[in-house]
Amino acid sequence: MAVAFDHQAASCAEGQATLDLAVRLLARLYPVLAILPLDSAASSQAQALERLAKSINPKVGIRRSGKSATVCVVAGVTRPSLRCPIFFVGSDGWAAKLSRTDPVGSGPSLLPYGAGAASCFGAANVFRTIFAAQLTGAELDETIDLSLCSYDKTKAGEAGPIDFPVDLGETHLVGLGAIGHGSLWALARQPDLKGRLHVIDHEAIELSNLQRYALAGQAEIGMSKAVLAATALRSTALEVEAHPLTWAEYVARRGNWVFDQVGVALDTAADRLAVQGALPRWIANAWTQEHDLGISRHGFDDGQACLCCMYLPSGKSKDEHQLIAEELGIPEAHEQVKTLLQTNAGVPNDFVVRVATAMAVPFEPLAPFVGQPLRSFYQQAICGGLVF
Repeated sequence: MAVAFDHQAASCAEGQATLDLAVRLLARLYPVLAILPLDSAASSQAQALERLAKSINPKVGIRRSGKSATVCVVAGVTRPSLRCPIFFVGSDGWAAKLSRTDPVGSGPSLLPYGAGAASCFGAANVFRTIFAAQLTGAELDETIDLSLCSYDKTKAGEAGPIDFPVDLGETHLVGLGAIGHGSLWALARQPDLKGRLHVIDHEAIELSNLQRYALAGQAEIGMSKAVLAATALRSTALEVEAHPLTWAEYVARRGNWVFDQVGVALDTAADRLAVQGALPRWIANAWTQEHDLGISRHGFDDGQACLCCMYLPSGKSKDEHQLIAEELGIPEAHEQVKTLLQTNAGVPNDFVVRVATAMAVPFEPLAPFVGQPLRSFYQQAICGGLVF
């Protein structure tokens, strides 16, 4: 996997943002990266990108040549002499750009949104290229020119202001997982940003998180997610307060229920409904699923649907212990799963053996979870991708 760039991309904020996020995404998935400056003026940026890749995966192989590259992402205005499939990525203000035929360059603004989206589009097309045999019907994008301000696909670069101050007032960001990290990555690069931001998550970074948390590297394993979020924003003028608590714990300690703006990036419908229950004045809710991603906005008195309406059940839903038992491959053991969840007892050895057999995976990688609470086992082995 190659990442190529020239001085045009390496010397401007948009290009630097595209390269930063591209390496953050690609270093989590592919074992070998070629970091290729296409002119001498871009060489100084290469070492910083190599260090970034190593901070995510110390065992990643770094190459200085793209001769054996399977696929290449290119930022800037230079066409590399490579025989592999190439995706040219870049931006122009709010516009995210991708082309399979011609360099697209990077704009002169300080905005991170188009630049970051271009990295995501590039990484998505790399994935579809490498795993084409497994992804039947997943077509490659030929060209993209999309405004992240208006979502227009024509004259995308003309949509939206370029130079403007942003005052968040008092805002809460609840949930600091994959979506939360994407939000933090963008906020850290938004110029003229001020206000007071509360970042709320009771968990710590785990090794299994690194495959999807854009800001986390090996050095952050064990760090509080809330503390990492505050660290990521220390270069901004934001006043950031880290709260390593659940939403319920934070609300109980806060002493009042005045919430002007809340960003919701939580995993479960129950957790999202709990935030709506505090009646914030305005909510931005974001999610990803197997085949889509989305965002919804909810006001307190705007006559539109509240966040609860996004998650109304369409019928009798299964209980949590039934869903977990099914995902562990042992639906018949749902009563044992229920007991383990209620008591928070450690999972016994025979239970882990049973899961390994049902999932057709070796027992040894799961053995360290014997004696740990079932939620920890489930979150790391299933949600964290260990079984995969």
